[in-house]
Order: sequence, then structure tokens, then C-alpha cells
Amino acid sequence: MTTLAWVAVAVFVAAYVLIATEKVHRVTASLGGAAVMLLIGASDAEHAFFSEESGIDWNVIVLLLGMMLIVAVLKRTGLFEYIAIWAAKRARGRPFRVMVILVLVTAIASAALDNVTTVLLIAPVTFLVCDRLGVPVVPFLIAEVLASNIGGTATLIGDPPNIIIASRSGLTFNDFLSVLTPFIALVVVVFLGLCRWLFRSAFRYDPLRAEEVMALRERDAIRDPRLVVISLAVLTAVLTAFALHTVLHTEPATVAILGGLLLLALSRLDATDIAKDVEWPTLVFFTGLFIMVGALVNTGVIDTLAHAAVDATGGRLWLTSMLLLWASACLSAIVDNIPYVATMSPIVDELVDASGGLDRAQVLWWALAIGADLGGNATAIGASANVVVLGIADRAGHRITFWQFTRYGLVVTVISIALAVPYLWLRFFAF
Repeated sequence: MTTLAWVAVAVFVAAYVLIATEKVHRVTASLGGAAVMLLIGASDAEHAFFSEESGIDWNVIVLLLGMMLIVAVLKRTGLFEYIAIWAAKRARGRPFRVMVILVLVTAIASAALDNVTTVLLIAPVTFLVCDRLGVPVVPFLIAEVLASNIGGTATLIGDPPNIIIASRSGLTFNDFLSVLTPFIALVVVVFLGLCRWLFRSAFRYDPLRAEEVMALRERDAIRDPRLVVISLAVLTAVLTAFALHTVLHTEPATVAILGGLLLLALSRLDATDIAKDVEWPTLVFFTGLFIMVGALVNTGVIDTLAHAAVDATGGRLWLTSMLLLWASACLSAIVDNIPYVATMSPIVDELVDASGGLDRAQVLWWALAIGADLGGNATAIGASANVVVLGIADRAGHRITFWQFTRYGLVVTVISIALAVPYLWLRFFAF
């Protein structure tokens, strides 16, 4: 690597350490790191603001902004309180049962939508449910964001890296359903068992609070029935367009911002008041992070790491798939998985072609997808959904530290990736 590449690595590591140790606020560390990358020439205005490969992913930023506007309007209808009471009553006030319901809803929704949209919708419900039951909200939020990244792995549209992989490999929506969905179903079951152990101190059952919850009526929570109908209509249209975006040829970001602005107009609410609920610090944090990671792409750091991993296997398919699986998980825990997958896809494509057209060579694509998607659970900044939830929690006065998240996420990631080893072997090599 060049001297500039090594300097870029040093800047990224320094910013990452500041974020992890929380010596300074993560937004300050992210923007500071981005500024230094621009000053040393590891990136420039053209690459940072306009490049699809090494710049700010405006699709992610605009998608988040659009969904935050929709959620801000929905919060004023009472719908989240309605769902919170419904979930608590179905669980009969038992905290672990509530977590199971919320985790399953999050995982399933993330497979149909994208995981960031899902956590934006489910987080307000979680605050209300935990408040009603008198249990700490942080374990529930962490469990949900981990479930969103797991569920998003199941389908082609559940996580952006899957879309990149499908575009490069020619794999179809049904291919993802056939290979990844059964595996993710297994991971979700194991994850629920892990939740019972990891968050056991949060499941304090209070009979009095449970009795109070059971006496509540969901309908009483709705404050504006007209706005509920309008909001659900707009949200349904947005989610439908998400699912059909490959047919409509419309980017999810475009759909989200149009939906958010349309709902804001139809709601007749004060736009300034709604804007206060947008997680602006989270959006700014992402811009800095994108610039820093883009600088690593620009200077060839990620490409060098990817090629080194491939060279180390000597062309052996099983060994290559395993190294790809674990290396992708490790790297996706540190850098955003979108530029990583974009960088690795051409390399994997070459490896698949070099195998002589063997069907089992497709295992390389699945190893890349599983490693990159599930690896995002390992740290607090490993996936977009993680950062969004940390921002929401911080704004609500329930701060989740980097290590508080990571000590749970790392356990879940290691076990999830370990489950992929026998699954991929049985699916592609055993028979």
C-alpha cells in the first residue's frame, strides 16, 4: 500500500478508537475523521460527495430522512401506543414474551423491508411497551436491532449488500429465498434462545403493572383516527413500492422521501415541529462515516485486504468460502458493508468463473452475503440500523454505549457465523 493509504488507515483507526471509547461524541469523531481524510487528500469533493463507490451514500441518507418524517407523523396519531398495548396484552405482561413478539415482528419485517426502515418503525413501540411494563428499554432495543440485521439477510431486498450481490451474480429473488431464508429461520430460533440468556436481568415480571396493562383498551390510545388512516395508506404505498422497486425502477430513497413529504403535507401538521423529531445527528454521523470509508476505498486499502484474503486460500473452494465468510464478518463489523461488498463482488465473480462453472462455486456468493450482513451485528457502528437505534435511544435519554451494544452483538455474530459453517457445507459440499 502507498504512504497515503497507511495514513488513511491511521486516521480511520484513530476515529474508530474515539467512537469506541466515547472520548468524544461519535458525530464529532466521524466528522473530524472525514475532515482529516479530505485534508490529506485521501478523498476530495468529487469522490466524497458525488462518487457512488467512495462517497456519501445519499440514497441511505435520503431514505433515512424520508422514513424519519413518516415515523414523526405516525407518533402523533397514537398508533404506536395502540401497538404497544396490543403486544403487551398478547404477552400477558411477561417481558420475555414481549421481547419474543417484538423480535419476531422485527425479523420478519426486515426481510420484507430494509432493516433501517423496520427499526425506525418498531423503536417507538418499544419505548412505550417497556414504559408500561416497567422494564429497561435498552435490552429490548439491542435485541430488535440485532434481529433486524438477521432478518434482513433472508431476502434479496432485506439488506443493500444483497442487492449488490444479486446484480453482480445474476442470483434471483427466489435464489435468496431458497438458500438464505431457511438458514435465517434457524438463526432467529437460536437468537431467541440467546435473548433469554443475554438479557435475563431485564425480564422482571411485575404482576401489578401486568394487571394494569391487561385492563387497558387499545382503541383509547388513538388520538387522531383520520391521520391514522392517511398515515397507514401512505406507509403501505411506500412499503409496496419498496418491495417492487426492481419492477418500478425507482430507488427506495426516492420512494421514502416522496412518501415522507406527501404525508407531511396531508397531515396538516407544523413542518418545523415535525423536523424536530428527525435524527439529524445520526444523519450527520453517517455522512462522516461514508467519507472515511470511501477514503479507504479510494486509497486501495479495502481492495488490498480483499485480494490478500483470496490469495491466502490458494484457490481451494471450501477454504475460500470459509475465509470469505469470516473475513467479511470481521470487516463488516468495522466498516460499512455496502462499499465492502461493492469492492469484493468483482473478485468473487472472478473466483466463481475460475471454478469452471461448478454449481457449488455459488457458495462464494452466499458466504459473502452471510458474512457481510450478519457481521454488521458485531459492533455498534457495523450496520446502519445499529447507528439509527443508538441515535434514537440517545435522544430519548436511554444512552447505549459502544461497548454495551458490542458485548451482546459480538456474541450473536460469532454464533450466527458459526452456524453458517455447517449449513454451507451441508448445502454445497456434503452431497
